[in-house]
Amino acid sequence: MAKQIKVTLKRSIIGRNQNQRKNIEALGLKKIGQSIVHNDTPQIRGMIRKTAFMLEVEEL
Repeated sequence: MAKQIKVTLKRSIIGRNQNQRKNIEALGLKKIGQSIVHNDTPQIRGMIRKTAFMLEVEEL
């Protein structure tokens, strides 16, 4: 079974640049406090790395 990670949005996307907003939307996050589970892939890790200061990541 593939490893999974739980990503939670902790800070607002208001005032962020377009690339950061698109990364958050691509992760499937819309509201502060919303969490979503993704498979742990290099693509997902890259999106998380670009916006790490806005997210909380937990390995499942």
